[in-house]
Parts: sequence; structure tokens; C-alpha cells
Amino acid sequence: MSLEKKIKARLGRRKLRVRSRLLLSGLPRISVFRSLNHIYAQIIDDTARKTLASYSSLELKKAVGDKKAIAFAVGKELAQKAASQGISAVVFDRGGFLYHGRVKSLADGLREGGLKI
Repeated sequence: MSLEKKIKARLGRRKLRVRSRLLLSGLPRISVFRSLNHIYAQIIDDTARKTLASYSSLELKKAVGDKKAIAFAVGKELAQKAASQGISAVVFDRGGFLYHGRVKSLADGLREGGLKI
């Protein structure tokens, strides 16, 4: 098995382990994907299997600062979208990504925007 396949398999195992603990809550979950240059987040209702709201750094109009600052702004914008739909509490699905850096900044932006995580 190549190194790239091993890394992807490890990420997949972490993602399933994290997600299996979150699905029992009954709340909508915020799924995060972090690429090399951008960050994406979406609010998913697992019971109805629908995406309720989504936002990414590609949609951000004023992308100023480093990647952490942009992730924080994405979190605030997604929290505003969620508030307009009446969503106040969610669970945070970090996927296979570690909770630091841009992922943590996104969560902080969500909290500052008014979502309870």
C-alpha cells in the first residue's frame, strides 16, 4: 500500500470514529472540510439527510488576513445563516482533522456568531 493510500485510510478511520459519537445527539451537525487553500463548512440534518446551510472561504467577499482569520470569518457567516433559519444548537464534526488551527478558528467563529456547540 502506498503512503498516500495509508494516509487516506487513516483519515477515513478517524472520520468514522468521530462521526459515530456525534450522530446520537439528534442535533444538526456542522461538517468541516479543510483543503490546502480553503475551508468549507455545512450544517447537516442527519434525520432528514439534508444540508440546511453551507458556507466556504470561496464565498467570502472580504478575505483579509491569514487562513485562521478567514476560517473565523467563515464561522461567523455560517452562524448568521443558521440563525436566520432558526438553528441555535449544533454538534461540531471536525471530520478527520485535528481540533487546532483553522478548524478551531472556525469553531470559535461559530460560537461568536451565536451558535451553541
